[in-house]
Parts: sequence; structure tokens; C-alpha cells
Amino acid sequence: MSEEKQNELNTTQTNHEYGGSEIQVLEGLEAVRKRPGMYIGSTSESGLHHLVYEIVDNSIDEALAGHCTDITVTINPGNTITVTDNGRGIPVDIQPQTGKPALEVVFTILHAGGKFGGGGYKVSGGLHGVGASVVNAMSEWLEVQVHKNGEIYEMKFSRGKITQEMKVVGKTDHTGTTVTFKPDPEMFETLEYNYDTLHTRMREEAFLNAGLRIQTVDLRPGQEQEDDMCYEGGIREFIAFINQNKAPVHPDIIYMAGAREDSMAEIAMQYNDGYQEIMASFANNVHTAEGGMHEEGFRRALTNVLNAYGKKIKLLKEDEKVSGEDCREGLSVVISVKLTEAQFEGQTKTKLGNSEMRTLVNAVVSEKLEIYLEENPGVGKAILEKALMASRAREAARKARESVRRKSVLESGQMPDKLQDCNERDPALCEIYIVEGDSAAGSAIQGRDSRFQAILSMWGKMLNVEKARADKIYGNDKLYPLVLGLGAGIGEEFNIDKLRYHKIIIMADADVDGAHIRTLLLTFFFRYMRPLIERGYVYSAVPPLYKLTRGKQQRVAYSDEERDAISAEMRGDNPNVKVEINRFKGLGEMDPHELWETTMDPEKRTLRRITLDDAVAADQIFTVLMGEEVEPRKDWIVKNAQYVSNLDF
Repeated sequence: MSEEKQNELNTTQTNHEYGGSEIQVLEGLEAVRKRPGMYIGSTSESGLHHLVYEIVDNSIDEALAGHCTDITVTINPGNTITVTDNGRGIPVDIQPQTGKPALEVVFTILHAGGKFGGGGYKVSGGLHGVGASVVNAMSEWLEVQVHKNGEIYEMKFSRGKITQEMKVVGKTDHTGTTVTFKPDPEMFETLEYNYDTLHTRMREEAFLNAGLRIQTVDLRPGQEQEDDMCYEGGIREFIAFINQNKAPVHPDIIYMAGAREDSMAEIAMQYNDGYQEIMASFANNVHTAEGGMHEEGFRRALTNVLNAYGKKIKLLKEDEKVSGEDCREGLSVVISVKLTEAQFEGQTKTKLGNSEMRTLVNAVVSEKLEIYLEENPGVGKAILEKALMASRAREAARKARESVRRKSVLESGQMPDKLQDCNERDPALCEIYIVEGDSAAGSAIQGRDSRFQAILSMWGKMLNVEKARADKIYGNDKLYPLVLGLGAGIGEEFNIDKLRYHKIIIMADADVDGAHIRTLLLTFFFRYMRPLIERGYVYSAVPPLYKLTRGKQQRVAYSDEERDAISAEMRGDNPNVKVEINRFKGLGEMDPHELWETTMDPEKRTLRRITLDDAVAADQIFTVLMGEEVEPRKDWIVKNAQYVSNLDF
């Protein structure tokens, strides 16, 4: 948005009185505690953290309207949360429809807020506009203080019910809102907040709102830390952060912005010498993980501009063109749009459906990128040459794929030799164990339940796909049997509907080599089959570390602490009795019934689901651990070595 247009919007909103009449009521609150998943997604750890995001979204709305410059998110002892801002303060006057103070309405009635009437906020964040009331309903207790009109107004609640009516508790010389709440143990599976999760989300918000200062603070004993974030460069600095461990193709970060009526779009992008595309898109600060119209507009414009420019500078022949996939290889891009009526669609309501944003983003990129390339011919040539290399590699991958199809089981309909399939054919009921080594695979095959458990044996060192293009994968004798076995393809051809198993379980030894194998496989899934992780289909098996024996009695332990506890239990009242403790060297040491009972029996086993809460953070850690740059990896090892123990070398 142009500075003049932004100033005009801010002036309009600054002069507009934000009072109780802006708070419009749509419906009541009661359903939240009965069906919490409808409002915060789940009552797991992600839902617990979502409560914080809903309150912060209200503060961000104040920042978008030009009234808030500082937000602080604090984890207090006891895992309560405090969110403080220096905005205008939630209205405290009487809301006309209810005859109640607007503060009470905001926290006790669902779908009540300044973002519904059109006068309170031109642009607002959050997915559903239910933030304050939902957090209140799902908190054991919640307290809010509003600094406004020279006075401090306070109100208290418990599980959505008022425990203290609004009253003045003091004088103040500033404005703002402070909300403190304790999540309800009756509603959530866990009450332990993860500082890194909150900090990552708040850092993202700081990137998306240039100049807004956001602090995260942890006051829990033994976990004290804080971070202060303010990025005057906005999403330009977001791109610099994403690419910090990558080698850029061009030094400058390309920035484009434009506006139409009350909508605006800004795009920042930079190519690196890797092969992966990172596209992070947002609408009103909501991460649109499923993409949408703004991403479509960007892709279309980027492909058209680069092809036209390539022909203009004679790098492309008249009948030659590079595909959209070629144009985005090694591209990191952040797209942020702001609009008055965002429409969210998709499976998780994180796909932007406003078609006008496709038009706006397309127009901005088409115009601004063309100008940039004209003014920076060296950058333009480097980008085109990278796209052409990608095009040639894609053609090589196609030929390799066709060659594999002609030679392999794809033509015959057979499965790889290393795959021992299960009898069940419904993918939702099937699971596949990916096992390294023939001895471990042999035990797994004999110990499994062949009705629904398949075993795929891997052997030798796998390809590090962080350093390879798709054409190398099709000819790789370690990875391609996995591609064939899963049945869903890879990369742009990946089709989740063709997947043959909905539980993909990596079963590797509990040592350094096993951790390396898991990392290689997860890198492959993340880069070429990401929907597997996004859908929650990928797991890591948890094999035991120790076998304890006293006479004919045998037990297994999964950690040092459990080993010591079981050992003491087996000794009982006789501390001198001998308990033999053996460390499992690997899965291959277990006989079939041991492997079944400890690691494969659905009634007894432990599985760790691999999640993808933050694609940007995941991309960074895979780049650090598996990429070309050595220094970031060394730094990471030095920083995190203190957290690693009990490794066998």
C-alpha cells in the first residue's frame, strides 16, 4: 500500500471513535465448551497454544489499525499466560444491543467484536473473530485490565462466567489491554506451554508487521528467557531469516507492494542455489498453509514475467519456455495480503478464497518484477539460467522416470523385492514399517501381524536428497523402492489419494546411526512427499533400550530412568539380588516375539507422530543438518550438544 494511502486509512481510523457501538453481537457462547475443536482445532498442545494466538490477534488488529506499537506475551509460573498491548484498550462503555459494558460482551458472547461491524477495524486478523470469548470459555480463570480514559478497568471470569463485574481499580496515564488466563485442565490434554512454539509464532507476527515490537518472556523457574523482536524491514527481513543458511543466487531481496481500494499486497523473494521452494503466504497475518488465490496470482505472474524476460534477452528461443516449477526452484518467497473481508476455505480453513487477491497479486508482481529485472539485468540473467538448469534437470528426471518404468515393476504391477506386503487393502487400516537392515527386517517380518502390517527393508546409506534433484532419486536403488511401495509418486506428481498405507513407521536403531537414517528419510518425506507429514501419516517407532533379567523374569526399559525404576522394582526387598541389564545393540538383536511385544504391537507400542507445525522452521533445520553449508551445522551442534546424552559412539 502506498504511504499516502496507508496514512489516509490510519487517519480515518484514528479519528473514528472506537466505542461500545462498534461491538456487534451475532450469537451466544455456550457451545464452546461442548465442542472446543470447532473453535481452536483441538484440545491438544496445538489448541493450548492457539488460545494465546487468539488473544494476540486482537492486539495485532490494533497494530494494523495504527494504534498499537508494543505487545508482550509472558508465560508465568504455573503455565498461565499474560498478553499486554499499548493499543486503545477494549471499549468499556455500554454496548447498545445488550445494554452491557462492551468489555463484558467481548469476553462472554461469541462472535462479538469490532471486526464484524466494519467500523472498528478495516482489516483484522484471526480466523474466526471468536478470540476473547473462546479463550474465556476454555480458561479455568481469566482476568482482564483495560487502561482507558485515565482509569484502569478490571473484570474477572471463570470458565466463561463472570466472577467480578467490571469496576475501576486505579488511575493510569496510558492506554492498552492486559489479559491473563489459565487454560482449563478439564478441557486440555496438556497444560505445559512450549516457549519455542510461542516465540516462533510471535517472530512471524513481528516480520509481518514492520515496526511492531513483540516481546516473548518465560518466567517459569529454570526456564527463564526472553526475546525482543522488531523488524523495520518487515517481510524483507523474513526472507533474510529464511535464507540465512542458504547461498543466495543474487544479493538483493526483491520487494514488491501495491494496493487496490482497501486491499494491499506485499511480496518479498530471493533465490538460493538449492532446489527447494519455500512459499510462505499470509492473509491478514493468518498463515494460509493451504495456499489460495494470492499464491495462484503470484505463480502465474512469476512464470509469465520470467518467460517474457527470457525471450527478450534471448536466453529463451521463441518456441521455448520454462515451467512454473522451473521458475520456483530454489525460491524463497513471502506473500502477505491484507483485505477487509477475508474468506478462508480448505480442510483446515487456511486457504484464501478471495479471487480479487489473485488479480491484485498478479498485477503487482507482473508490473514490479518486470521493472526490477529491467533495472537489474545481472540478477535477471542469473534467475533465468537457474530456471533453465531446473528445466533440463526436470527433463532428465522425466527420462529417468520413464526408464525406470520400462525396466521396473511399474510396468508389471509387482511390488519391490524388499517389500513384504500386508493382506489388507484399505489404506486407512494399513501400516508399513521401514526397517534398516536385513536382520531387523527378518525379525519384523516374522513378528508382525501380516493382516495389516507391511515391512520394507532398506539397506546401506541412503541418498541425502537435500543435495540432489528429483532425477537422482528415480535412479536411486535405496529410495525408489520406497516410492514404488508407497504408490503415491513424488514431487509435483505426488498424489495422496494413491497412498497405500496411512501409517508410515520409521523403525531404526536407538543410536546415532539410527538417528541418521531417520533424518535422511524425514528429509526425503519433507522435500518430496510433504503431504504425508502434513496429514500426520509419518511416525517413528520407539524401540526399547534395555532388557532386564532376574531369573526367568524379563522386562524392557525405554529410558535410563525407566531402567533404574524397573531394576529397583525387580530387586524388591532384596537390594543384593542380581538384575542383569543388557543394552540392545540394535533391532536385529531382538527375536520376532520381542520385537512384536515391545515395538510393533498396537496395544503396547509407543509411536511418535512426526508433525509439521512450522514449515519455515522445518525447512531451516533440514537445511542446517543436511545442506551444503558446514558452518551452520557446526554452530548448531555446539549450541545443542548440551541437550544430548546417552549416545553410543
